Amino acid sequence: MMIWIFRAVALLGTPVLTYFQISRDLKGILFGVAAGLVIIGIEYVLENTSLFTLIVGVIGAVGGLIIAKLLDYAVFQMDNDQLTSVWVRVGPVVRYALALLGMIISIKKIPELDELDKNIITAGRKQGRGMKLLDISAIVDGRIMDICETRFITGPVVAPRFVVQELHALSESKDPIKRAKGRRGLDILARLQESKDVPFRVIDREVREVSDLTMKLVKVASELGASVITTDFNVNKLAALENVTALNINDLSMALKPVVLPGEDMQIFVMKEGKEKEQGVGYLDDGTMVVVEDGRGEIGKKVEVMVQSILQTSQGRIIFTRMKPSRPQQEPREA
Repeated sequence: MMIWIFRAVALLGTPVLTYFQISRDLKGILFGVAAGLVIIGIEYVLENTSLFTLIVGVIGAVGGLIIAKLLDYAVFQMDNDQLTSVWVRVGPVVRYALALLGMIISIKKIPELDELDKNIITAGRKQGRGMKLLDISAIVDGRIMDICETRFITGPVVAPRFVVQELHALSESKDPIKRAKGRRGLDILARLQESKDVPFRVIDREVREVSDLTMKLVKVASELGASVITTDFNVNKLAALENVTALNINDLSMALKPVVLPGEDMQIFVMKEGKEKEQGVGYLDDGTMVVVEDGRGEIGKKVEVMVQSILQTSQGRIIFTRMKPSRPQQEPREA
């Protein structure tokens, strides 16, 4: 409704205005009608043009006029009277042409902006391929330092700025446990920064629309095409939903546990008594529990055992062994 009111005012009001302000005769009325029709035509064109296209067109036209001004300045600086006189005649046409070309070119190149964004994102992901993002759990865990020193990790290792800020906040917490974790994490980052075995840096990347720290990390990894190093199983699940590769240090540790088969011999230090009668318990270097049958009397000693069976539980593996019989000492031969 408002559009038709505007058009009526433009078509009827403009002739009245031109009649009193320009010429009080038929020419003034006709000029006003023509001006009203031009206004309605411009309004109709703008109605079907997006605001973004209009803004880009204006910017392009202004850019064309700026180039024309620079050409004016260059011609006048040459101090050539003949060239200057020619330019004075053709200058308005050049300015008009450059403004029009600037507007048309900028409007026609709008669709290519989306492709440009895609190319930039693709290039960023290619650059981020092989990049590893550290989350708080992996930093506080500390084993990432040992993994980096062994050079098993390829590509740059990075930590987003918001992760470092969270560690700094933890280091100033009133809770002693959180404070210890924060300080340990900052210490690990400082050691990674000084390490020459792997390139490490802190990146300024933020996801404003997300408040959860873990989700931020996964989103940044998705944008960069990077992997996430963690010790938190929940991060694994969240990364899988976002098609991000999660490298869990605990999974790596489980994969590197020594393979023990039934019938093999091993040496174990019996540390304490087991739950069942006469059982002793020891541990391998990786923390795997070893139950020694009849090992209760050997607590505090290192004994030879034979593997009987292996039980896989949700907490890890348990190896059941039996003590090997001690070798009888040979009696000295009589001379």
